[in-house]
Amino acid sequence: MNESCESGNGCRIDGALCKRGVRYYLDAVRTGHADQPSTPACLLRLQLLQPVPGPEQFLTPIRPSAALAMLVRPIEQEIQQRQEVAQELQRALDPIEALYNAQQRPVSDLAMLEGLPAINAAIDLATKRCTTELLTSQPGGGRSSAVLSEALQRSRDLIARGVRLRTLYQHTVRYNPATMDYIHQITEAGDSAQVRTLDELFERLIIFDREVAFIPARSDRQSALEVRNPALITFLVDVYERAWQRAAPLTSGSRSREEPSVIPGIRRTICQLLVSGYVDEAIARRLGMSVRTCRSHIAKIAEQLGSTNRAQLGYLLATSGLLGEPAITDPE
Repeated sequence: MNESCESGNGCRIDGALCKRGVRYYLDAVRTGHADQPSTPACLLRLQLLQPVPGPEQFLTPIRPSAALAMLVRPIEQEIQQRQEVAQELQRALDPIEALYNAQQRPVSDLAMLEGLPAINAAIDLATKRCTTELLTSQPGGGRSSAVLSEALQRSRDLIARGVRLRTLYQHTVRYNPATMDYIHQITEAGDSAQVRTLDELFERLIIFDREVAFIPARSDRQSALEVRNPALITFLVDVYERAWQRAAPLTSGSRSREEPSVIPGIRRTICQLLVSGYVDEAIARRLGMSVRTCRSHIAKIAEQLGSTNRAQLGYLLATSGLLGEPAITDPE
């Protein structure tokens, strides 16, 4: 009987060959044939062994590149078919779009978007129409790999069209490998994409061509406001530019996290928030870091000031004058 990849014997590991399958395939390459009844199922699944015409159940090994071509061909055909369907849908709906636009009332300067599907659809449309510049503020620390994967494709498409990208993050992304990998990939082509970081950042903001902007309408980000009012756009761009000037440049270099202002800036903000009465969880949320990391910074601050408890730390911060001076750093 054929060895089953589902039988728990290790034949199937994420679609790869099992150890027995590798040995069996190499023996078949040396001898030029194999017996079908004893063939591991992983070799059959990856089509590395092909039937030999005749009454005997013999198989012959083929090159892995040839097997790959056989496996990929139906996938490529399916992609082509889906692209053709998408093109047919676009051809069918384009005339209706023109009729809709002719009947539609002038677009409001402000539009409320409810729910992520509506928000994403509006942003996708603005992305496709963007021709010059995209300004983005992304607070909250590092983002997930899935979100960054989608963002990477969009960013590459925009850069290929000649759109300039500027993105603001919080300092904490410098310690997030997934976000740093994304930044490396979008900035390696040159100055078309630039990234800077701040200790604390205003809410999420996206501005396309200085003509349309998107801002959250609620704290849960399940609704958004689409802004087209020129005066409001000018105000939002000014807010963004002021933050950009204060932010520290971030490149894909291995020492980018060691920007001199990063740790001092983070700790200065922590000191200010502590004196203002914020608890650890609230400080961590505002700075886009974990509570554990936040408490580690607080411990370093307390150690340098000689504080033994939180009440004493608050007093020392308020009376030491440190909040208006260069921030606390680790001792050399």
